[in-house]
Amino acid sequence: MPTSITIALDIMSGDNGPGPALTGAFKSLDLLDDLKIILVGDESLIEDKIAPENKNRIEIVHTDEFIKMDDDLVHAIRNKKKSSMRLAVNCVKESKAQACVSAGNTGALMSISKIILKTIEGIDRPAICTSLPTKKNFMQMLDLGANIDCSAENLFQFAVMGASIVESLELSKNPRVGLLNIGSEEFKGKDEIKEAADLLNESNINYVGFVEGDEMFSGNYDVIVTDGFTGNVALKSIEGVAGVIKHFIKSEFKKNLYNKFSSLVSFPVLNGVKEKMDPRVYNGASFLGLNGIVVKSHGSADGFAYCNAIKTAYYESKNNLIDSIREYTSRELNE
Repeated sequence: MPTSITIALDIMSGDNGPGPALTGAFKSLDLLDDLKIILVGDESLIEDKIAPENKNRIEIVHTDEFIKMDDDLVHAIRNKKKSSMRLAVNCVKESKAQACVSAGNTGALMSISKIILKTIEGIDRPAICTSLPTKKNFMQMLDLGANIDCSAENLFQFAVMGASIVESLELSKNPRVGLLNIGSEEFKGKDEIKEAADLLNESNINYVGFVEGDEMFSGNYDVIVTDGFTGNVALKSIEGVAGVIKHFIKSEFKKNLYNKFSSLVSFPVLNGVKEKMDPRVYNGASFLGLNGIVVKSHGSADGFAYCNAIKTAYYESKNNLIDSIREYTSRELNE
């Protein structure tokens, strides 16, 4: 592993243009002394925004081509060979960067990453994984939308990768893995979930059973595994509920003078809750199972959220995540 970590950042593909991506890049450089960044995008939008003290830590790969959110997926992959997204992933393939970050179209980013980087031996399908807060600490959840239908073997492989990322980032030496299901009883759920449970029970993974939706944030699990359809619905529901709670709190405190005064008294507590529930803090979903680190930022991310996605890519690179997944996969899948 090199003494510094280089991240390739696609600045063109997000909903809000290059501005938030550049802000996030500069914030992350201030926070991480051994970080270097390759900015992939239109040079005319970048060059005059780089502070003199950062010029030796930033490289620009110029392109004015990018994949739009509403582009036809097949057409974009086949015809936009110099898109900022593709060039960022190429930087990882060519070992110019240890990881890449993009806020572009999820389907395009996953497809391009699979084509260019390929999957790790023993892994059939990559999965989207992110960190989420719980009552006690954090958990990793996957898949969050890459694979709508999953076999028992797919779910087992997701569990292997999820456990691997927890160990690699030194969050737990013996990660507790659960399967999201409609009940905790062994007879409940679809056949592939029950078959995945059998595979996990026969493995060396610390499998602790089925997880119901209301138990997801208990803190009793380090990894929660599900198919991409269920995982994506769950994630979007979580984001929606967080927004509703925020709305209700604001509405109640604005109702009358007494409530407004109460809000001032309660500010430290409310601010702490806000920080813990802020989805920008957890921005940065990892595409696990590829021969390279690819992190997907939320399309509408601001500079703070972009910075956190870059930090996710940085720490995964720093902790040799790909080597860890290869080792863990080789051990568990060849038992």
